[in-house]
Amino acid sequence: MGLKWTDSLDIAIELDDAHPDIDPKVINFVDLRNWVMALDEFDDDPSHSGEKILEAIQMAWIEERE
Repeated sequence: MGLKWTDSLDIAIELDDAHPDIDPKVINFVDLRNWVMALDEFDDDPSHSGEKILEAIQMAWIEERE
């Protein structure tokens, strides 16, 4: 079973591992969306993402980094 858009904490952990040099506070949502969809474990419909979901992933990533 792969990651879904609603798995914001798990996605944030994977993104932090995949992009350790990126500051999640300054990432734009286009890049964030593309990076989430590029994760090996990601398995969800790309059209199900939206600003609120991407914002939740970004916040989880910031919290994971701190």
